[in-house]
Parts: sequence; C-alpha cells; structure tokens
Amino acid sequence: MRLRGRKGIRESLERQPDLVVLDGKSLKGRWAEYFGNTNPIHVEFGMGKGRFISEQSVRNPDINYIGVDMYDELLRRAADKARLAHGGLSENESIPNLALALCNLEYVLDMFETGELERIYLNFSDPWPKKRHARRRLTHHEFLRKYMLILNDRGEIHFKTDSMSLFEFSLNSFADMGLRMRNITLNLHADGLRDDLVPTEYELKFVDRGMPIYRCEVLVGKLALEEHVERLMEPQ
Repeated sequence: MRLRGRKGIRESLERQPDLVVLDGKSLKGRWAEYFGNTNPIHVEFGMGKGRFISEQSVRNPDINYIGVDMYDELLRRAADKARLAHGGLSENESIPNLALALCNLEYVLDMFETGELERIYLNFSDPWPKKRHARRRLTHHEFLRKYMLILNDRGEIHFKTDSMSLFEFSLNSFADMGLRMRNITLNLHADGLRDDLVPTEYELKFVDRGMPIYRCEVLVGKLALEEHVERLMEPQ
C-alpha cells in the first residue's frame, strides 16, 4: 500500500503519546501496565483507517484494544477517527481502553509477550494472490505460529475477508496448525448487515456492492476450546 500523507504526520503522532505508541517494543509484557488494569487485550493487526478498532473500544469499555499498522498516515487517520468515535476528543485527551501502535507484523513477537493477548482480529488483510507471496499473508503458518505464542489460554483469532482464495488458504493454514474453527460463514451479511459485529470501512463498501464476506473464528487457547466444547455438550 502506498499512501500520500500530509506533512507533519510524525509530529502529529508524537503529540499524542496517550493514544499513539510509536515504540511498541518498549511495552512488551507491560501492556496491562500501560492501560492501568488487567482487562483482556484485543488487537487488530492491520487496522487501516481505524473504524473497526475505534467502534470496538466504544462498545466494550471493559476490554483494552490495540490497533496495529505499519504506516504513519494510517495511524494518524485512525487517531482522528478514534477521537471522533469517543465524542470528539482533542489531541491531549486520552482514551482509557485504546492504543494505536506502529509495528511491522514481521516483528510482532518484539511487541507482545507470551500469552499477553486474548484476541486477534484480522480484517481484510492483503490477500497477496501470487503464490510466491504466500509467506506475506497474515494467515500463513509462520504468522500463525507467532499468534499462537502471544495469545493466552482464552485466545482466539477472528478473521474476515472478501477474498475467496485467501479464505480457502486461511482455512487450510488453520487446519494445518491443528486449530479448531467455528462460525465459518461464506456470506456473513446474506440476510442484511449484522449489527452485532462491527464492520470495517472496506466491509461496508463490499456489502453495498453485494459482495460476500467470508468469516471464521479460530480457537487457539486451551480454555477457549474447552468452553466451546462444553457449550456444544449442553442439552438443547
């Protein structure tokens, strides 16, 4: 992705240390300290313009959210969107349960400690359709191995895409890693836009065009899997 940003983007981000984290490595193992509580931490890898992570933080004040992207300009846009979503906050006002972090996901293990996260969101990641680029897909087994390290016993991955080929690749990757999947759907909004799930900017455009959205939830943590099986065993 190439972005034409405005001048002064980095300076703008540096003025917002209570929301924007430019050196996530310094907080490895200390994110609970950053938020000032032990609430679950949910992270979106590749947050784009930030609509999803901002709305999630508004809807769920008892969960800490981190939006991660590798582009300064997207962090700037996400910061603006987050402050607007929380009532039009100024640059010097913080959002207690939200952080926006700059990171190349190749180095995600430098940013999060083992078992530090409860959930990872992968929303409309770049499909990298050429076979030679498969390792760049965020559901490649090399990325999954890293996610499995930083997720805790209740850890889950929630994955959405408009790409059938990426969805097929991802389901195979999850299966190859021995991960259990649930709520697999090939057309998430077939009966109308789901109001119980926060859509991204891309998602709204795709749904408006009548395009199917593919989604699944992946159970990584031991407790997450056990609780899922227990629910299945309950009498209907």
